[in-house]
Amino acid sequence: MIVFPNCKINLGLHILQKRTDGFHDLETIFYPISLQDALEVVQDSAPINDIQFTRSGLPIDTGSEDNICVKAYKLLKKDFPSLPAIKMHLHKVIPMGAGLGGGSSDGAFALALLNKKFILGLSDEELINYALQLGSDCPFFIKNKPCYATGRGEKMEAIELDLAAYKIILINPGIHIPTKDAFSRITPNRERRGIREIITEPVERWKDSLKNDFEDSVFDLHPEIGQIKTRLYEDGAIYASMSGSGSSVYGLFKRNAQPKLEFSSNYFVKQVV
Repeated sequence: MIVFPNCKINLGLHILQKRTDGFHDLETIFYPISLQDALEVVQDSAPINDIQFTRSGLPIDTGSEDNICVKAYKLLKKDFPSLPAIKMHLHKVIPMGAGLGGGSSDGAFALALLNKKFILGLSDEELINYALQLGSDCPFFIKNKPCYATGRGEKMEAIELDLAAYKIILINPGIHIPTKDAFSRITPNRERRGIREIITEPVERWKDSLKNDFEDSVFDLHPEIGQIKTRLYEDGAIYASMSGSGSSVYGLFKRNAQPKLEFSSNYFVKQVV
């Protein structure tokens, strides 16, 4: 069985407060986009180990044992000891450490794939609970529809939001932004307009009101990421923002727009929906 884990962009991201457990409360809009990895699972007829994991595509900076898909299998194996031995292959297309949730999506899709293939009978809510053990962004990819998210990102409410009228251009400069470092430079702020209210305004107004709190510190450390956002506006973007804690930046353009997109040849540049 094969599935195609997609990624997401954040429409606004407010860090509200630091919690006693060391995590942060936030609010954001998760919006799924069509850039996809590929994940295949087959039952192993002659197993050597519980799971044989292979990979291709973009390089992954973790060993097989630390890969989130392997962790998803082992997480389910604890509660479902009869889960059979498998061969799993992941082909990476989504840039990593890029604020797109590519790894989180792989983990969530692995849970859902194993649940379906081996008829474990888990509900979406149960899958979400497993997903949260893998990472804060993982629960979104169980729902995989536009959501207003709070808490660590696991408290989600589906919203009506459709950006099909726009062209979405995604730029990644290949700079890895460690999430922990990004959070360490944030000053939480609860005293402002909420993203849920801002997102109801016309997209043309988002430029002045819909903010990603990570941008200030990330742009200070890596001015070239801020320059991508500036360039997207110069090329006619209606709205542009960094996604998550970076380093990917996206722009929303009118469907008939033809932006120049003159970026360095080593940048990842993709039109997505």
